[in-house]
Amino acid sequence: MMGTLSENRRAALLSVSMLVIGLLIWEAAIPAQQAAGELTEYELLTGGGAPKAGVPPPSEIFTKAWEELSNPFYDAGPNDKGIGIQIGYSIYRVLSGYFMAAAIAIPLGFLIGMSAVAYKAFNPFIQVLRPISPLAWMPLALFIIQDSELSAIFVIFICSIWPMLINTAFGVAGVRKDWINVARTHELGAMRTAFTVILPAAAPTIITGMRISIGIAWLVIVAAEMLVGGTGIGYYVWNEWNNLDLTSVIFSILMIGVVGMVLDSIFTLAQRAVAYAE
Repeated sequence: MMGTLSENRRAALLSVSMLVIGLLIWEAAIPAQQAAGELTEYELLTGGGAPKAGVPPPSEIFTKAWEELSNPFYDAGPNDKGIGIQIGYSIYRVLSGYFMAAAIAIPLGFLIGMSAVAYKAFNPFIQVLRPISPLAWMPLALFIIQDSELSAIFVIFICSIWPMLINTAFGVAGVRKDWINVARTHELGAMRTAFTVILPAAAPTIITGMRISIGIAWLVIVAAEMLVGGTGIGYYVWNEWNNLDLTSVIFSILMIGVVGMVLDSIFTLAQRAVAYAE
């Protein structure tokens, strides 16, 4: 136990050191880069050019982060909302599509995992639909649904369903047969066997599929919101890029990473909670 704690401390110290060194190098490298983009005296007099947008230093990004996070839920109109509101819209869309996918994928995965006939019947459809990029569905969704909000949720649904479906089927099919035979010996019904024997045994694999799905869903929502616009962290990134505000763009990219890490950590804890079933 003490050895593990010492390892964790050394790893944390190494991570912090790498971060600090990287930020210092970044901060030191920016002035020279920005100087290269300055206008010459002739260009200033004639108006014959414009300075190139330079990558902002970490100090500017930290200042921007403080400004945004000190009041994350302000609402000053359609194109001026706080980062908290934008992330809230994105999380709402992700969770809406994600839980719809879970409601279908997990029961269907149970059916496929417990029946060889069901597996052979569904497998061709899964193999054809699974490789399709979720964003390829966006034009069709917009045409049929005719609502950008619901279309974005549908895209999350379609990208979330496959990892959960496949992992659930794999986990259920991998449950030891002697455990199921013991349940039959005790004359347990099909539903009771599913909930007391199969589900606990397959839970780690099912949670792994759910963890993969939430990661994919968070990736896809950013691109989907860039396409449909309006609100959300993806729209925020695209809008700030159109404003040529690279400081806000980099800040929003970091926020996307932080939220993704939090979502993944939730499922990491869930995996540990069901690890006893392995």
